Amino acid sequence: MLWSLIKILLFVAAIAGLTYGAGYLMESEGGVMITVAGVEYTLGPLQSVIALVALIVVTWLVFKLLGLLIATLKFLNGDETAISRYFDRNRERKGYKALSDGLVALASGDGQDAMDKARKAERYLAKPEVTNLLVAQAAEMQGDKRKASETYKKLLGNDSTRFVGVRGLMKQKLDAGNTETALKLAETAFALKPRHVETQDMLLKLQADSGDWKGARSTLSAKLKYGTMPRDLHRRRDAVLALSEAKEVFAEGNTVEAREEAIEANRKSPDLIPAAIMAARAYIEKAKPRYATRVLKKAWDAQPHPDLAAAFAEIEPDETPEARIKRFKTLVKSNPSNAEARMLMAELHIANEDFPEARRTLGDLFETDPTTRSLTIMAAIERGEGGSDAVVKGWLAKAITAPRGPQWVCENCHNIQTEWAPTCGNCESFDTLSWTAPPASEVTSPTGVAMLPLIVGAIEDKADEPVEIVPEAEIIEEADEIVEDKETSEAEPVDDDTTKAQPGFIDK
Repeated sequence: MLWSLIKILLFVAAIAGLTYGAGYLMESEGGVMITVAGVEYTLGPLQSVIALVALIVVTWLVFKLLGLLIATLKFLNGDETAISRYFDRNRERKGYKALSDGLVALASGDGQDAMDKARKAERYLAKPEVTNLLVAQAAEMQGDKRKASETYKKLLGNDSTRFVGVRGLMKQKLDAGNTETALKLAETAFALKPRHVETQDMLLKLQADSGDWKGARSTLSAKLKYGTMPRDLHRRRDAVLALSEAKEVFAEGNTVEAREEAIEANRKSPDLIPAAIMAARAYIEKAKPRYATRVLKKAWDAQPHPDLAAAFAEIEPDETPEARIKRFKTLVKSNPSNAEARMLMAELHIANEDFPEARRTLGDLFETDPTTRSLTIMAAIERGEGGSDAVVKGWLAKAITAPRGPQWVCENCHNIQTEWAPTCGNCESFDTLSWTAPPASEVTSPTGVAMLPLIVGAIEDKADEPVEIVPEAEIIEEADEIVEDKETSEAEPVDDDTTKAQPGFIDK
């Protein structure tokens, strides 16, 4: 408010000053005499002032017109001038407008419109580092891989866009199935931007798929260094890679180095079952049974597994069944109620021909958690106790349709594998196999269950015939044959270890 009042007062004062000056000049005597071509012009004081102001304005206009003429000549000559800058700004404005419209079209999935806008932006903007990326993305969306590849190669020539070009070419090679070239491009991209998480993961996956375990461990260390992986997960996956490296070294015949790698893998992740088994066998070869026992017990406490029990049996291969039962009690004492522990001890008692104790050890596992293995053990117990063929075959018939129990299952795609591997054989994801019960199959057999009463009934018709007592080893083989028949009729893979009642223990 005050400032507005001040401006009004200043304006009034200026008008008053000009009025006073004009009046003073009009009342003054004298003036200015100008002679032009013999003609004299006499100007009064006020006229002289007006003529002076007009002269100044005309002079300013002349200089401006002269500058415009010079600028036009420079513009025609190709020099940078205000005129050229005006047209440049106009062209740049149109280019960025086309670029933004192309990005919108790209995001909306309109590949053709995105390509048209990209060409327009490329024509208006002399900045290939900005427009080439849009051109490449639009070409990929249209399915023009040749154009996209050419554009990505152009991006390699600029330091600021080299990483984008390498990454784009890498993805193209992956889509084409050329993993060898994709691996080299991933290594280049990782060297340009080692902190880029997606590049780290892609490089790690490609190295693991190609068996480059040393390179994969180096990439894994970089993920830990740059904070893109927790320390505990790094230890686990480094152990997985070390174990894979140990297996490869063992396959090449260097058993000493393989043993050391296996022991190192077990040290990094004691709960990794394959690493524990390999480390235990390495200690057994070194004649260090106490170290092997300690490794297997620690892994068993984390996750009971039949392969751990098999390796534990290898520590004392020539012991008697009684001694084996006593030694195995130290293995299962931390989790005696675990299903794996109960089936293991039941098998050992069967091997010792103590069938009542085997039944007591197994308990009601065949009812609470019926699996092919637990029902097969019940068949062996019945046969060992002199049960009829009808009863034995009834247990085996139940085993045919029972779940197989824990297996190596991929957490990502639920694929079942018979052996552990660092990567899933189906989806190729890294470190996703876990020893767990697979999801219930959605595929049901229309005849399998319905045939069981017929099978059992046919057996019962022969129940009056003399019963032949068959050794327990034969009942296991008979169960294996039935399960193998089932395997041939189903599409999904089966882990044979879960269908056998651990004959490695029983036969001994």
